[in-house]
Amino acid sequence: MDAPEPPDATERPSDRDIEDLLDRVPSLAGRPRSVERLPGGLTNTNVKVTLPTGCVVARISSKDSALLSIDREAEHRNSLAAAASGAAPDVVDYAPEHGVLVVRYIVGRTYTPADLLDEDNLERSVAAVRLLHSGPRFVNEFDMFRVQRDYLEIVRSHGFRLPAGYLDYMPEVERIDAALRDRQAETVPCNNDLLAGNFIDDGNRVWLIDYEYSGNNDACFELGNIWSEADLPLGHLGELVRLYYGRELPSMVARARLLGLMAKYGWTLWAAIQSAKSELDFDFWAWGMEKYERAVAEFSGPDFDRLLTEAQKPDR
Repeated sequence: MDAPEPPDATERPSDRDIEDLLDRVPSLAGRPRSVERLPGGLTNTNVKVTLPTGCVVARISSKDSALLSIDREAEHRNSLAAAASGAAPDVVDYAPEHGVLVVRYIVGRTYTPADLLDEDNLERSVAAVRLLHSGPRFVNEFDMFRVQRDYLEIVRSHGFRLPAGYLDYMPEVERIDAALRDRQAETVPCNNDLLAGNFIDDGNRVWLIDYEYSGNNDACFELGNIWSEADLPLGHLGELVRLYYGRELPSMVARARLLGLMAKYGWTLWAAIQSAKSELDFDFWAWGMEKYERAVAEFSGPDFDRLLTEAQKPDR
């Protein structure tokens, strides 16, 4: 029997496909198990596998991951590093030829954006981020300025739809890039995709999951992206920075806000690619336009020039 391939990004694998794939993973093959699909996952299928020895999550990736700048080998190696930091669940198995990564299942509650409005939840979430950032370095780098340019090239070369006026803001992107590189920050191992659903609260602590877009990056991108993805009030960005650094740092708030803006602008193109390629029952275009409209409001807002200046000032 031929080995099953990872599914296309445009379709979900059938239950039979999933069972066939799991039979190819050494830690899961030939063992009594029950399989339950988990919600979420727009570039992979996640299933909970219950074994006599406990539960794991098998992440089944699509074949078209490279189009979205996902390096599955880096995801695996970074997942190992994240687990070594204590911030992420242990990696149980990896079958790259079948596109399956297996990690320990965390019993807990998946956050929603509303959970990050709670001060205690926010503090414990930042503690998890600090734990990840202090752990082993990842095997690759992540730079949203480069990722955004790569996504833009993919959109243009394939003739995918661009939001109206998208290119008008490229000069502002260059200004942000120049301002932040003027005061270059050291990079740390970052998840880079910490939407609320990637925080799991087990009742004692918070875990960080899913390392598809992981790579060494500016810590302020992580903070700005958390703020952006959960669409938190502006005051919460200052609180994220204070909790992370231990004190108020206006320049870092400005830096995180600008990088949060870049996250919105860059992920807009991720959505444009998915809107053109994916047949999943999800409105990628609407998801991306919500981010784009918030990015435009910041590009055009009264704080933009001030943020560029503030991000370059030394903090006392």
